[in-house]
Amino acid sequence: MGIFMPGRFITYLDSIQARDPAVRSRWEILLYPGVWALGFHRIAHALFNARLYFLARLVNHFSRFMTAIDIHPGATIGRNFFIDHGFVVIGETAEIGDNVTMYQGSTLGGTNPTNGLGGKRHPTIGDGVIVSLGAAILGPIYVGAGARIGANAVVTKDVPEGATMLGIPAKPTPVEVKPATQAFVPYGTPCSERFDPATQKLEILQCEIETLQKRLAQLLEERDAKAAKESSGRQQGGAA
Repeated sequence: MGIFMPGRFITYLDSIQARDPAVRSRWEILLYPGVWALGFHRIAHALFNARLYFLARLVNHFSRFMTAIDIHPGATIGRNFFIDHGFVVIGETAEIGDNVTMYQGSTLGGTNPTNGLGGKRHPTIGDGVIVSLGAAILGPIYVGAGARIGANAVVTKDVPEGATMLGIPAKPTPVEVKPATQAFVPYGTPCSERFDPATQKLEILQCEIETLQKRLAQLLEERDAKAAKESSGRQQGGAA
């Protein structure tokens, strides 16, 4: 319930303002559905921990109706969690760290346990992770701190810290994405050909081809030098 402490709540609002360029004042943030959804979740989660499951579900149902965001009462969420827009789904055993951002249509989904036991079915999200629009992170996997999940990516395996994941199934980009000019990158991936996976792969292939060409030229020079030396030796032997 710490989010309702005045000092911490102001810090929370400031953290959203730092991530959303559309914000003009803290008052605007109070109208954000993600803020209301998180507030309702804090209440539902406390009821869930008190084993008042029906009341927890009732609060969750009302929150979903009001905000179009579905956070299971059992989910554990850290500080400064920001949902930009709505239509987000977060499952029961999901665990979310501090300063995590999720965009519209993203999902922290579960997998059916093969052994018939409930257990941990949903992802664990590290601090500072950005989950872009339409992305789905499925199963009891771990997403490392500072990772970025690109738009519409489907993640089914653990993600290293700081990785940028794109595609279906999601894979890390060939080179690290670290824009030097921005502390926070909206939607998790820069809109530039510089960070396009296809362009990066072509550049890597080009570098590999250039390396092979240099190596081939070096081998040809060594062969020609050896042949010239052997030819010179035969001529000197014939002259003698």
